[in-house]
This record gives sequence, structure tokens and C-alpha cells, in this order.
Amino acid sequence: MARNKRSKARHVPVRTCIGCRETHAKWELIRIVRTPEGVFVDPTRRRPGRGAYLHARRACWEQAFKRKAFARALRTHLTPEDWARLRAFMETLPEEQPVAESERA
Repeated sequence: MARNKRSKARHVPVRTCIGCRETHAKWELIRIVRTPEGVFVDPTRRRPGRGAYLHARRACWEQAFKRKAFARALRTHLTPEDWARLRAFMETLPEEQPVAESERA
């Protein structure tokens, strides 16, 4: 029998942003990881430990801080140093420009 020549669609891992709760491809989001040393931003997305994902948008990070989503998603109690480290990273993210009404349509 001849094999089917059609190639299968490649699996794309999907993750949910803990700020806005939207799902996107894993590599479009920033990973936060819980390790025995604390909670850190994981730019390589490969550090061992429990992870959570956020968009690179300050609005998503602010929502996550408001709802205390970091502690819930990482299943841990965050220390003041962890909060400071995450806030410092959030401050490096660019402010979003509001979308004009004419651009929304």
C-alpha cells in the first residue's frame, strides 16, 4: 500500500496566560518558574520547576498581580523578594498603546 503523501499538521503546545486567561502558543508567552531558590522569569523556557505563562504585555502582568494569580498558578507562597523580582521585570515591559476605534474594525 502507498503511504499517504499528506503531511500531518505539527503539534503546537498551547498555554494559558494567567493574566488575561487567553490561550496562545507556548513560545509566544513568557514563562515564570518556581524553583527551590524562589520564583524567577525563565527566558529559556527550560528551567526545571513548576511554571506559569504570561504575555509580554504589562496589562496582563498587572491583572496577574491584582488577582494574585502567580501564587495560585505556581502553588506556592511568594516572598517579598519574589514579588519585587517579578515587578522589576514587569517594569521593563513596554506600555501598550490604546487601540483607536477606527483600527478595531
